Amino acid sequence: MERDWLTLGWKMLLVRGVLGIVFGVLAIVWPIHTAIALALLWGFWALADGIGSIVQAFQRESRGSRLWLVTLGVIALLAAFFAITSPGMTAATLTWILGIWLIVRGVFELAGAFSSQQVMPRWLLVVNGLLSLLIGVLFAARPGAGAVSIAVLLGISALVWGAVLIGVALSVRHVAAGPAETSPSPA
Repeated sequence: MERDWLTLGWKMLLVRGVLGIVFGVLAIVWPIHTAIALALLWGFWALADGIGSIVQAFQRESRGSRLWLVTLGVIALLAAFFAITSPGMTAATLTWILGIWLIVRGVFELAGAFSSQQVMPRWLLVVNGLLSLLIGVLFAARPGAGAVSIAVLLGISALVWGAVLIGVALSVRHVAAGPAETSPSPA
């Protein structure tokens, strides 16, 4: 009898759900620490990416401009150094960049809402554009608070994911147990 992968792994789903809830609570309780940890993780990723780009530039099989790969690698290494040595400032800077991106996106979404020839509910694009503008302005004006907000939203998402995974685990466990045997009732 072939079994569904979910029925075999309900315990792991439950563990993942509990871990999601724990992470969510920690991210909400300590949002500044979460933002700093995310900046550090990004810094280590940038470090690995920078080293990888430079190594790739000197591979015999490397196609394209070696100078381009070395330049990208050096920029990534500088960004990594900055992120690892100053993660709080990095979190704020990344949030500021995100804010600018959201502002530009909002402007283009609003322009698209009024210039598009497609038949669609324009108000959805207008709402989306205004929301992008609002969040972008808030992030760009106060990047530190924006980084904390991102950490809290990440925590809330983790709580929801955790609760969903726990619900799925319990439901899969119930299905895997099979129908409950009913004893005949005395007549």
